[in-house]
Amino acid sequence: MTEVNTGRKTAGVDGLTVVSSLQKAELAHAIRGSSARLTSLPVKRVYIPKAGGKQRPLGIPVIADRARQAVVLNALEPEWEARFEAKSYGFRPGRGCHDAIEAIFATVAGRNPRRRVVLDADLAAAFDRIDHDHLLGLLGTFPARGDVAGWLRAGAVDRGRFTATTAGTPQGGVISPLLLNIALHGLETAAGARYTPEGMRTSGRAVPGTPVVVRYADDLVAFCADTAQAEQVTAQLARWLEPRGLTFNEDKTRVVTLEDGFDFLGFNIRRYPNGKLLIKPSKEAVRRIRRRLAAEVKTLHGANAEAVITRLNPIIRGWAAYYRSVVSKEIFSALDHYVWVLTYRWARRAHPNKGKRWVKARYFAAFHPSRRDHWVFGDRDSGRYLVKFSWTPIVRHRQVKGRASIDDPTLTEYWDRRRRRDPPPLGSFLLRLLHKQHGRCPGCDALLLDADHPPQHPDEWERWLKVVRKAIRRTAITALDNPTDDTARQLIHAHCARREVHASRAPRQIPPPQGLA
Repeated sequence: MTEVNTGRKTAGVDGLTVVSSLQKAELAHAIRGSSARLTSLPVKRVYIPKAGGKQRPLGIPVIADRARQAVVLNALEPEWEARFEAKSYGFRPGRGCHDAIEAIFATVAGRNPRRRVVLDADLAAAFDRIDHDHLLGLLGTFPARGDVAGWLRAGAVDRGRFTATTAGTPQGGVISPLLLNIALHGLETAAGARYTPEGMRTSGRAVPGTPVVVRYADDLVAFCADTAQAEQVTAQLARWLEPRGLTFNEDKTRVVTLEDGFDFLGFNIRRYPNGKLLIKPSKEAVRRIRRRLAAEVKTLHGANAEAVITRLNPIIRGWAAYYRSVVSKEIFSALDHYVWVLTYRWARRAHPNKGKRWVKARYFAAFHPSRRDHWVFGDRDSGRYLVKFSWTPIVRHRQVKGRASIDDPTLTEYWDRRRRRDPPPLGSFLLRLLHKQHGRCPGCDALLLDADHPPQHPDEWERWLKVVRKAIRRTAITALDNPTDDTARQLIHAHCARREVHASRAPRQIPPPQGLA
């Protein structure tokens, strides 16, 4: 079970959470010892805001169902990972948004791409409308098929009222993303996409004249030779989706050209008049981050500079980490100027009786030790400073190969190289320690960071950076019978460090006396 995540203190309809080590051990023992199929409890319906003022319904299972779903997921996922199509990237270990973006670039980059017409499609409420019978039929003779059926049909409690579920899989369930991918498996083939044998291994070469489909969960784009082929693909997919209980979202599905451009996963993909295909952060994504920064600074009126830095640094680092693999340098610089305006206005408001020179001398200086930038916002008392978007280097993401799966034992070396090649957006000191420890915790010998499930959204990167600071801490290396060496440092999971502290505080047994004094 996960030690640190954003939902570990969220209870289901039974109001129970499992946080302490003792509670986790009791839950694991109860699940391991139960041979009979347990009755699934309804999920708790909660709502989170979406773009456009709408709300997205989530279903929160009880903690026992979540743990059982994780067990079933570990058994079901490797089987389907060996089957899934090459250009499916959503909710899959070792794959993510940036692989989908790189697949798009590889398909339509160049001076004269063959596929210039794009079907930009979105499925309407895919999680809520999956046909149960069709999905269970795809699972075949899977041993835990009955458990999956119980979770699907357990119902939901919405504001105290029970509602039966006749379709869909609740967003919020541990196994729900995998069930969505299973339901949508075969979409590329249904659209008419065909690949050469080499392309299946390298995720590159499509048969000439056929469309190329790139899918991330329920969002997909199909690259076609002309408008007629795009309309044909739309019709074929509509017929294929019908028995699965799914349809296109008409408001978000459209046919465009590369010259018009389109947005996908927060990126804008467009072929410019000079013949270059450029991928940048979308205008809507830039508007959202500007609104978020302004709102955060507004709530910090009356706070000190250190509070501003603590609040804004994870937001800046998270957004820059997500967009660091595309053409973002110009947008990063523009956002740095916007943050400077916000912090300068904050400083003037905090000291209305002081002049501009005083404000500049108090809050802006070359706080970064290795940069000659005298307009870095910082706190002179603590020495902390606000990072800038443009400090994040642009690093091209390497697309995952074909249908490569982390569960394939023949690809162990490939995945090890891939984890080492893509360092997380941490400071140089932490990266050196990670490299020195081979990425493993000295307390439990497990990986310090989960490299197979990287964040897939700027907000997820922000939460990831906050969680990393809580879950991993630097601790001095202590040798037996020697004092602590503060110059030697190592990274250790916070829960492993707590266990070591508790073990060191445990009362020691005094050996019985040998003979008489």
